Amino acid sequence: MAETRRFWGGWRERLAALRNVPPVLRIVWQSGPLVVALGLVLRLVSSLIPLAALWITKLIIDGIVHAVSSHQPVKPVFWWLVAAEFAIAIFGSFLGRTIDYLDALLADKYTRHISIQVMKHAAELDLTTYEDPVFYDRLERARVQATDRLGMIQSIGRLVQQVITAASLSVSILLFSPWLLLLLIAGILPAFLGESHFAFLGYARNFRQTPIRRELDYLRVLGGSREAAKELKLFGLKDFLIGRFTRLSDDIYRENVDLARRRLIAGSFLSMIGTAGYYSAYVYVIWRTVTGSLTIGTLTFLTGAIVQASGNIQQIFSSLSSIADQALFLTDLLAFFEMQPTIRSKPNALPAPRPIMRGFEFRNVSFRYPGTSRLVLNCLDFHLRAGERVALIGENGEGKTTLVKLMTRLYDPVEGQILLDGVDLREYNLEDLYREIGVIFQDFMRYEMTARENVAVGRIDEIDNLPLLKTAADKSMANEVIERLPRDYDQMLGRRFENGVDLSGGEWQKIALARAYLRDAQVLILDEPTAALDARSEFEVFQRFAELTAGKSALFISHRFSTVRMADRIVVLHKGRIAEDGNHDTLLNLGGRYAGMFEMQAANYR
Repeated sequence: MAETRRFWGGWRERLAALRNVPPVLRIVWQSGPLVVALGLVLRLVSSLIPLAALWITKLIIDGIVHAVSSHQPVKPVFWWLVAAEFAIAIFGSFLGRTIDYLDALLADKYTRHISIQVMKHAAELDLTTYEDPVFYDRLERARVQATDRLGMIQSIGRLVQQVITAASLSVSILLFSPWLLLLLIAGILPAFLGESHFAFLGYARNFRQTPIRRELDYLRVLGGSREAAKELKLFGLKDFLIGRFTRLSDDIYRENVDLARRRLIAGSFLSMIGTAGYYSAYVYVIWRTVTGSLTIGTLTFLTGAIVQASGNIQQIFSSLSSIADQALFLTDLLAFFEMQPTIRSKPNALPAPRPIMRGFEFRNVSFRYPGTSRLVLNCLDFHLRAGERVALIGENGEGKTTLVKLMTRLYDPVEGQILLDGVDLREYNLEDLYREIGVIFQDFMRYEMTARENVAVGRIDEIDNLPLLKTAADKSMANEVIERLPRDYDQMLGRRFENGVDLSGGEWQKIALARAYLRDAQVLILDEPTAALDARSEFEVFQRFAELTAGKSALFISHRFSTVRMADRIVVLHKGRIAEDGNHDTLLNLGGRYAGMFEMQAANYR
């Protein structure tokens, strides 16, 4: 009973999933309308060739039989029939190759188009979505589905051709005997239902296995990555990782084998029913011919029509099942495209103020990450004035980076307001706002691209302006790093690609700082900008930082008090609120959290 409920439930879900097909067909059409239209026309023509070839063969055989039995020469039209059969064979071959060529073109166009759409849409989604593991599973399936559903698209094209071919052949069989067609369909239907049922079970299995497969991919990368190699050896993690990978992959293997075994047994039985249906129809046609009801040519025509109609009807059922089952896999792709960002520019949004006059103000701001109840920021009031340099300090997890992400409107607060020059950030055009802010996070990206491109990502429209890139790199001291590279600014960085050169953590950090300077923004935000630098390099960076931020607003997060004391004002965060606020001397005299942290760090240098 439970198996029956799953069977019919699977069918309902499969049929419901067919609603996914029209949106995907629209995407296919957008990727290459001319190729799609031409492919459909050629498939229509190609689908009628089997019937035409069988009918001409019938006429040729009947002509031969008549000539032999009557001891008369064949009629002149006979050789035209032979020529026509030859021409149809050549034309059919040409059409098939042309359709394959168009399918290959469409595959490339579709893969390119859908991949761009996935990248574009992913870039528009809120940052909070990337912190949800459920979203990561959906994104992973969407990425796979974006390119792996080529089979469904090609199945739809074949289905059109198969339906027309099967319909034309079935009509010809029907004209001779309706029972022949019923025998064929009755033999094929059980196999179709069985295959569809197991295909649905395969989809359900793949859906369940997505998180496990992501973990397997992670373990596979972890076990062979340069970054992890040192700890794998020193901590003896090889057996642990291999054991974990083995357990997970064995679970997947056992589940896959169980489904394959059940499919083999059921499929073998159902295929026997289909074979019986076909041979019953075949025997009936032979009997009619032997009794003189049909000619030899008609026997040839009908047996050929039965074989091809049987094959096409099976292919139709198979294609429909395949389309329905692959449409199930499209659920995540379409759901991904339906996701809309909540952080976006309003219609007629305001341009960012130039110049900024009053600065940023947090009013009673609270924030929690999705799926958690803990407030990272709790009723926070904070002001970064125009032209002011503020250092933000606190222990890990106190909300420093979160404050930066709210200020740059990567997130919106759950309560309260963030104002820029007295206007809520949500009123400003996002892209215009981003242009006025230069940010480097502690976990900045190390792009496996050229040095030029690594600096230029800070202001990508200036990628060809090498003097400007060099100026920004000089400000961050990245210029001296880049000039030591074999190919200067054209040097590929990282080890992923051939001839790439990797950099130290401090060298990467200087390049990341160059991106912030390249923006020439009104507000500069640095989250742990010197974490990987030695003491001398840190001092030089912040000497320049003080000069380069003159007249600009600057907010930086650091755990090094030699850096922090250079700020106009120091803000100490604790439990999502501002615990202390003032300059270095004021906070030391206060004897609170700042003074305690300063003394602990100073003690290490005594």
